[in-house]
Amino acid sequence: MNPNIFREYDIRGTYPETINETVAYTIGRAYGSYIKEKLNQTTCIVSYDNRLSSPALEAYLIKGITDSGTNVYNYGLTTTPMHYYARYIHNLFGIMITASHNPKDDNGFKFSFDAYSNARGEMIEDFKNYCLAGKFTSGNGTVSTGNIEEKYIEFIRYSLDFGRRKRKVVIDCGNGTTSIIARKIFSKVNVECEYLFEENDGHFPNHHPDPNVEANLEALKKEVIKTKADCGLAFDGDGDRVGIVDEQGHVIPTDHFMILIIRNIINNVKNKTFLYDVKCTKALEDEIKRLGGTPVCYRTGASFTQAKMKEDNIPFGGEYSGHVYFRDKIADVGSGIYAGLRLLEILSKTNEPLSKLLSDIPKYYSTPEIKFPSKDETKFDVVDKIKYFCESQKWVLNTIDGVRVSFATGWALVRASNTGPNITMRCEATTEDGLKNLQTIFTNLINTYNK
Repeated sequence: MNPNIFREYDIRGTYPETINETVAYTIGRAYGSYIKEKLNQTTCIVSYDNRLSSPALEAYLIKGITDSGTNVYNYGLTTTPMHYYARYIHNLFGIMITASHNPKDDNGFKFSFDAYSNARGEMIEDFKNYCLAGKFTSGNGTVSTGNIEEKYIEFIRYSLDFGRRKRKVVIDCGNGTTSIIARKIFSKVNVECEYLFEENDGHFPNHHPDPNVEANLEALKKEVIKTKADCGLAFDGDGDRVGIVDEQGHVIPTDHFMILIIRNIINNVKNKTFLYDVKCTKALEDEIKRLGGTPVCYRTGASFTQAKMKEDNIPFGGEYSGHVYFRDKIADVGSGIYAGLRLLEILSKTNEPLSKLLSDIPKYYSTPEIKFPSKDETKFDVVDKIKYFCESQKWVLNTIDGVRVSFATGWALVRASNTGPNITMRCEATTEDGLKNLQTIFTNLINTYNK
C-alpha cells in the first residue's frame, strides 16, 4: 500500500494503481478493527459516489469491515451530504467512497472517527500507522441495506422559507452523483428549473465536475444567458460543493456568495462569528467586520472546517473551493444543493437580480487558484522554504495552512495541496499592477524551490 494515499483529510489516489480492490479490503479491515478496538463501535455506515470504480471498491471495503467483526449499514449510491445525513440520523461513524472533484480515474475514502467531522490530521496519521501495522481483528459482521432518500429530501427542505417570487435556475449536475437527487429536491420548492448533464455517468462526458474551475462552467453560463435564467448552479462529483453563475453569465466566487449569506443571516444568529479559509478574499473579512461580526481565517479542508465550526458553534462558514456549511437553521449541512437552495430562498424575497445584490462588494483583483505540479514527497518542504524566505524578509505571515503573506495593498498564499501532487498559489491586490507584481514574486519563489 502506497502511504501517500493517506492525506490530511481523506485517503485518495488513482484507480487501480494506488486505490484498488485490495487496498479497499485492507482499509475496510483496518477501519472496522480500529473503531471496534479503539472506539468501542460495532457498526458503521458505508456509501459511495458514482465514479466507475466505486461499486467494486465498495464490495471489497464492506468485505474487509465485516471480516473485522464490525457490522455495516450499506446505503449504496449517495452524495457525500446524504452520507453525512445517514451518519447523523444513526449517530454512527462511516466511510464514503469518493474522490470528490478529482479526475474521473481517482477514487478514495472519506471516513470519520468522531461526531464532529471526517478524520483529519493526526487522526489519519494514527489510522495510517494502524493500517500499515496489519494487526486486525476478525469476525463475521453483518450487512444491512437502507434508503434515506425521502427522509433526506424532507430534511433539506423543511427549514426553507421561500418568498413569492418564483425564480428560474439552470442546474448543472455535471453527470456527477447529484444527478440521482437534484431534480427530486428542487421539485419540492417554488423555483423553475432547467437541467444540464443530468445523466448519472461516471465517465463525466461533458465536463469535469469541479465547479471551482471556471472552464467547467462554460455550458452553464451560456444556458443561463440563453434561457434568461436568474442564476445557474453547478455541483461537484460527490455533491458537497457548489458553483454559482449570475443572470449575466458571470461566475460568482464562493467568498462573494458567503458575503450574501452572512448579510442575510447575521441579525438572526446569536453567535456572529463566521469562518472562511485562507484562500478567501479580504473583502469577506472586511464585510464581516463592517456588519459587526467576528471573522475567523482558518485552514483549508472540509474536515477541519466542519470540526472547527462545531467546536466553536459557528453558524456559517465556507471555503473558496465551494464548500459552504450552514448551522443557522438546522443540524449541520454541508451540501452544494442546500447552498443553492439558500441562494434561491434569498432571491425569492427580492426583485433585485443577483448581480445587483453583490455589486457593492469592494473590488479586489485576484488570481484563480494556480497549481504547480510538485511531488507529494517534497511539496511541503518547498512551502517550508518559501516560509523561511518570507520570514527573513520580515513580512506579515499567517502560517495556519501554508504561507499567507499580507501587504498593505494585497496578499499572496502558497500552500501544499492535500488532495494531489501540487503546490497552489493565489494572490489578491487592490490594483491590477499590484496583482501582477505579487504573482511574479511568488511564482518565482515557487519555481526556485520546487525542483
